[in-house]
Amino acid sequence: MANSLYTAGSIGQIISANVIIVNDVPISTLLTDSRRIANAPEALFFALSNRRDGHQFISEAYESGVRNYVVSSKPAEPLLNANYLIVPNVLIALQTLAAHHRNQFELQVIGITGSNGKTIVKEWLYQLLVAEHNIVRSPKSYNSQIGVPLSVWNITAGNDLGIFEAGISTINEMDKLEAIIKPTVGILTHIGSAHDEGFSSRQEKVLEKLKLFKNSKLLIGHYDLLLDYQKDINPDLKQFTWSRQFNQADLYVFSETTIKGNYYLRAIYNKKEIECLVPFLDQASVENAITCWAAMLALGYSPVETDTRMEHLVPVSMRLEMKTGINDCSVIDDSYNSDIQSLEIALNFLEQQNQHPKKTLILSDIFQSGLSQEALYAQVAAMLHPEKIDRFIGVGESIQHFRDQFNIAEKHFYPDTEALLKDMARLNFNDETILLKGARNFEFERISRALVQKAHETVMEINLNALLNNLNYYKSQLQPGVKIMAMVKAFSYGSGTFEVANMLQYHKVDYLSVAYIDEGVALRQGGITLPIMVLNPEITAFDKLIEYKLQPEIYSFSLLSEFTKYLQLNDIVDYPIHLKIDTGMHRLGFEPADMDMLCDLLEVNTAVRVKSIFSHFVASDAEQHDAFTLKQIRRFEKAFRQIERTLGYQTIKHIANTSAISRWKVAQFDMVRLGIGLYGIDPSVKDTNALQPIATLKTSVSQVKKIKAGETIGYNRNGSLKKDGHIATVRIGYADGYLRAFGNGVGKMLIKGKLVPTVGNIAMDMCMLDVSDVEVKEGDEVIVFNEEQRIEELAKQIGTIPYEILTNISQRVKRVYFYE
Repeated sequence: MANSLYTAGSIGQIISANVIIVNDVPISTLLTDSRRIANAPEALFFALSNRRDGHQFISEAYESGVRNYVVSSKPAEPLLNANYLIVPNVLIALQTLAAHHRNQFELQVIGITGSNGKTIVKEWLYQLLVAEHNIVRSPKSYNSQIGVPLSVWNITAGNDLGIFEAGISTINEMDKLEAIIKPTVGILTHIGSAHDEGFSSRQEKVLEKLKLFKNSKLLIGHYDLLLDYQKDINPDLKQFTWSRQFNQADLYVFSETTIKGNYYLRAIYNKKEIECLVPFLDQASVENAITCWAAMLALGYSPVETDTRMEHLVPVSMRLEMKTGINDCSVIDDSYNSDIQSLEIALNFLEQQNQHPKKTLILSDIFQSGLSQEALYAQVAAMLHPEKIDRFIGVGESIQHFRDQFNIAEKHFYPDTEALLKDMARLNFNDETILLKGARNFEFERISRALVQKAHETVMEINLNALLNNLNYYKSQLQPGVKIMAMVKAFSYGSGTFEVANMLQYHKVDYLSVAYIDEGVALRQGGITLPIMVLNPEITAFDKLIEYKLQPEIYSFSLLSEFTKYLQLNDIVDYPIHLKIDTGMHRLGFEPADMDMLCDLLEVNTAVRVKSIFSHFVASDAEQHDAFTLKQIRRFEKAFRQIERTLGYQTIKHIANTSAISRWKVAQFDMVRLGIGLYGIDPSVKDTNALQPIATLKTSVSQVKKIKAGETIGYNRNGSLKKDGHIATVRIGYADGYLRAFGNGVGKMLIKGKLVPTVGNIAMDMCMLDVSDVEVKEGDEVIVFNEEQRIEELAKQIGTIPYEILTNISQRVKRVYFYE
């Protein structure tokens, strides 16, 4: 991020660019996203052609102050005072620059790859090694063809150890990452099914990953896996292996037991018995911990010292959590790590939030940056644009010492977290978005507890990264130039209003659609500026519709007449409307027989301007109804052509819903309406890896009871056990959206990885589960649905559709939003 080694001209030489240099300025920051601008005067923007052509966003970056660009073609009209580095391939240029930068430093570098566990192993190694090393590491999970070069760019002269992860999705990718990372030590983590679709076999995937270590000196990995690939590994590469089965491994784990909530491991190392206590119980964490245990021993740490450090590992949260706060605030909790790279990511997420008029950052001291304290806080201050941060609160003696660096009107500084907590009442947090960003030893979770609204223990977690993955999947299915209207009606299918809409706006969907005017008003009040179509505009709320610049669906002659009268009374002309055509749904819309009369009315109507013409498929996901779907397309084409001839101008045409986007590409026209597919549900998508469920509904156990066979359970004595056992009462009922139809064994929930059935009737606020075969205690987590126990399965259990499951989740169920 911060390097003073380069200028625009010198980088042009490194990447072999044709250059247009107006002013050969220093370059310290690399950018690939026009929405995430930092240190604009010294930034170099790479116009990558990934999902969207980065050249389209150069003007946006320019408006933010960026004047240096790597592009693939000479600009027809160069921007004033802008430097251009012209290369055949912008991504290769970025990777070439990062590889050059890596070569400027002699430091030990640990390179990590695998299917799962890369980020956790990286972060735990950081915790284990930071005491004696100045470490530079990949921020969050930056491990892609773009993420790796951006990570390696952060190496400075102060670093003596780098830890970088590398992820690949297909063949011929790892050589590029190896040239950038150049690891001296390699770690191969768990190999699973992730990205299997990009390779012809599991063997091909492993061989591709092993390319990362072709010039390394030491490789650490699972003996059982490396044994199968000995002939493919450089014979000069020293290996350190671990295994739970083979005593030939350097670290042979022969005993595993649980002791007071910790995992106790015993192993043979150097022909001696050693031990390690790990503060985790789930098997994924245990395997990652064994990998770290092996790495520490391979790097020369003693078994005793390694055990001491391993015992103090803390969970890694790579996700921002957004929660509902006190006094109408939103709290973004990133209180588990604090470094310059993850701060930039968190600030970017804060910038996306528009639901409150004020934005506050609470930031602790930053450790192990590789920079001098003065340079570090000057860089932090430069990232905090006064127009984007309204209030700054610094916690820690170092950041307090450099308080004059921060050019923000309202700023407060405290020596520690305790001092801030004592002053909370005076700070008067109200109607603002608050970002908590703190190093772990500052215990910012205490601040989070004070700021977050206390709520029902049943929680629905919304994974915004999964939502973005789903959005990008559908973008990849579109013909060039086709727009997206995202359906956010019914509280975004139960997933939230402005939280989801902000993400969609930031990632440049073209339209939003809501069911009623008040939903659109709420989005406008939450800072959403996208065009919003209202499906059911109420005549009594036309004033609100106009005031908040919402665009109505017009589906009948009476509605068209009433809206026209309102516009004329208020001297409004050319107001945008959307015409609904009924091509077979027979719910709302003008029918084919209405077209002549509709065209006659539109021809003389100056109050409205038709923004779009659309219809609604009846069964676009059902093969047995394909003939009817085709008939709907033909009816729609006939209708919009007649209307456009009358209007004398082009409109946006759209009929494709979620399932039609991939099944009926001929029906994409000018725009598609993306609904439940955004939330990870689309029966027409056969690739199980294409979409990710975005929601997890979880609750907890209130009480566990011993029940004898035949004793009745719950209302009306409908429940009982066939043999002696246990029931768990959990904190969810029909008032939360877990419908009564799930009662009496119809519904099932996950506890400790096992599906357990309901017992008796579902009550308003709770229900009971048969946990006779599971060891359960009060407070244990219970999963109602997630990626394993999917919403589609719940819908089958009670004979309904996923829409009903999602939209029935009560507003009293707290939503927590995650973003990596």
